[in-house]
Amino acid sequence: MSSASTIPAEFRREKLKVNGVDVIMLTAGSGEPLLFFHGAGTWHGFDFALPWASRFQVMIPYHPGWGESADAPEMTTPDDYALHYLELIDQLKLDKVNLVGISMGGRFAATFTIHHRRRVRKLVLICPAGLVVPGSPHISKLPPEDIPKYLVNDFSVIARHVPQSPSAEFQAAREREGASFGRMMQAGLVGPWLDRWLHRVNVPTLIVWGDKDRLVPPEHAQAWAKLIPGSKVLMVPGAGHLVPDEKPESVEEIAKFLA
Repeated sequence: MSSASTIPAEFRREKLKVNGVDVIMLTAGSGEPLLFFHGAGTWHGFDFALPWASRFQVMIPYHPGWGESADAPEMTTPDDYALHYLELIDQLKLDKVNLVGISMGGRFAATFTIHHRRRVRKLVLICPAGLVVPGSPHISKLPPEDIPKYLVNDFSVIARHVPQSPSAEFQAAREREGASFGRMMQAGLVGPWLDRWLHRVNVPTLIVWGDKDRLVPPEHAQAWAKLIPGSKVLMVPGAGHLVPDEKPESVEEIAKFLA
């Protein structure tokens, strides 16, 4: 790992327009491109990813309908997001990217690679949503106030991001992202489609899971590994769903795999 002095203190904020949609993307570092697809919530930030910037050009776009990016009601399925990101990669004149996705973003990353595998150098899926595993369902419906404590094994890791008295702005942002996620669930974010097509993922793939994940059970890791030829599983002890936030060593292991 490069010295800590080469790790930027924060991300730069870039404004893009992708096929008519205003997109905000966080960037840091230089080197081979690392494109990160976030999950269904953005409130806990992306500081965990800053160490990657010591050896990669890290790019974290907010999905349309999430964070600082604009709404795009015409984008109604995971396939729409795959085409959105193909457009973004073309616009940035990138030939191939290292692609990392977590949870819902893992589903987006898997879908992108199924369709556009020639544009992906290596793939990392962190506790991805999407597969139906008999006897081991996702937890898909929780009261909004209960979601944070289900995301990590040690709540203190993210406690600073959870306001004791949420502002109206914070609440509205969470409701907007929740509605966007709800549309994805209705569009088949979780379902049988992936089972039939994950064999098309022919790039080096690492599947990362927290062994204490209570949202997408850790048994799902082997189901994904069975369907993606040659993939490897990294099970992270003591981690919940937000593996990189909770276990910095997993961020380093992902960097080693990509490098």
